[in-house]
Amino acid sequence: MLKTLASRTWTFLKSFQLTIVLLSLLMLLVVFCTLAQVEMGTAGAVNAYMRSFFVWRHFSFLPFPVPTFPGGGLVGLLLTLNLIAKTMDIQRTWAKAGMWLVHAGMVILFAGEFVAGMMQVDTNMSIEVGQTVNYVESYKTMELAVVDVTDPAWDEVYSVPDTMLSRGGAIAIPGTPITLNVKKHHANSELSALPPGMEPSIATAGAGPGVLVQDRPRVSADNEMDLPSAFIEITTAGQSQGIWLVSAAMNAPQSFSFNGRTYALSMRLLRQYLPYSFTLKQFRHDVYPGTQIPKNFSSLVQVVNPSRNESREVLIYMNQPLRYEGKTFYQASFGKNDTLSILSVVENPGWLLPYISCVLVSLGLLVHFAIVLRRSLKRRQDQKEG
Repeated sequence: MLKTLASRTWTFLKSFQLTIVLLSLLMLLVVFCTLAQVEMGTAGAVNAYMRSFFVWRHFSFLPFPVPTFPGGGLVGLLLTLNLIAKTMDIQRTWAKAGMWLVHAGMVILFAGEFVAGMMQVDTNMSIEVGQTVNYVESYKTMELAVVDVTDPAWDEVYSVPDTMLSRGGAIAIPGTPITLNVKKHHANSELSALPPGMEPSIATAGAGPGVLVQDRPRVSADNEMDLPSAFIEITTAGQSQGIWLVSAAMNAPQSFSFNGRTYALSMRLLRQYLPYSFTLKQFRHDVYPGTQIPKNFSSLVQVVNPSRNESREVLIYMNQPLRYEGKTFYQASFGKNDTLSILSVVENPGWLLPYISCVLVSLGLLVHFAIVLRRSLKRRQDQKEG
């Protein structure tokens, strides 16, 4: 019974009909994903349709989302299994060596996309001329940073992701006497001055008492960003420091003191601190003569890595990124009258897999062509001798 089931499963996995169905589903997903970009943005549509195992949908009569279509993750996984099964079905002879290499390259290509979809992290680094930066920032994900600024030479940073604030409740900050009690959270908000005669804010400390917080719909466009806000009661060793308003719409941090230590609060883009730093020495924005058409953007940065005892200058420009410590730094944009450089930072553990795949597929095609050519020449020679 089990042997029959395994045999049928294997036959199904290596069937050409399954390949056609999966490729058709993949084409439909590409169409759906393209159409969804209008409402969800590029990143949102790709995550919802191509980098998930199922496409989920909310129905008004159900309190939870339900899967309505296979996602790119599931289709890609089945395509990979289908390709592996078809590869194992190829004869293990030298005459089929080229086909083995081609199929192996395709499997590695699918594996590379899976690794990229599951593990790739996209961030950016904004750095002004003369500034030194040792962190990268998320594009849209926010955090509440609680920073111990007591020591003028060193900041101790504690991060609370906005997703944790949205769940509410008490959040203890490890290594400090601080506990945050989330009273209210706004996923996207707009701040304005509190009008006279309006019900007072629940905030009792900091800048919050004079601020009106209004909910706004969540955004999805790539060039837009949610501005979350939260009302948080801060307690230190059981003593309340009041209810504070923290918001991504606030430009300046707020601070309080306890036991001789000063802490700053700010809602900002999620940061990842690096064991090395970049200093922007020069930024160039070159255009074609007589026009305003961009020709080249380049950033001359000094990389300082104490762990390697390293200090060197590197030029990052269009189509010439810097690969360093598992991250790739691309020249992405600029601002502030050409004094600000924005580097796109990509961390992808599988970045080499597509290159390996291309080499294997190209080599496999060459080997297969050589084998077929040799066989054809031999057949022609046999015909002449006959």
